[in-house]
Amino acid sequence: MSTPNDHDIKVLNGLIETTLDSADGYREAAKETENTGFRALFEQRSFERQKVASDLQGTVRQLGGEPEDDGTVLAKAHRAFLDVKHSILKDEQAVVNSVENGEDHIKAKYEKAIEDTDLSATTRDTIARAYGSVREGHDQMRDIKHAMQAKN
Repeated sequence: MSTPNDHDIKVLNGLIETTLDSADGYREAAKETENTGFRALFEQRSFERQKVASDLQGTVRQLGGEPEDDGTVLAKAHRAFLDVKHSILKDEQAVVNSVENGEDHIKAKYEKAIEDTDLSATTRDTIARAYGSVREGHDQMRDIKHAMQAKN
């Protein structure tokens, strides 16, 4: 049975999956790096992404839906590939590049959702608030990547 909130719930659940993937990616990056500064940063971002996902899950519940509670299979396969790549390279630049690529992906998904005029204004506002954290993480990783490239 279809409800007026089905589209909002579907979009939010897609963002929840992507956000949980991001949190998992940061957690994996924290394990991969030997740089304690990066490790702390990645752990902090993982925690922040978990909070964003939790907030979105609450919104799905308020809309009468069942929130996603896991990331995507594709992201898990991608992380497994990156684990192999990083174990071979053991390169901080490779870890940062992988994280920054993930940030590009999540930022684009949130931007697309914010522009979705079929969403209710309340849901778009919720997504826009969550996007603030996503954009901050993206910009920080982009800046770190560029600073590392400038040193090389």
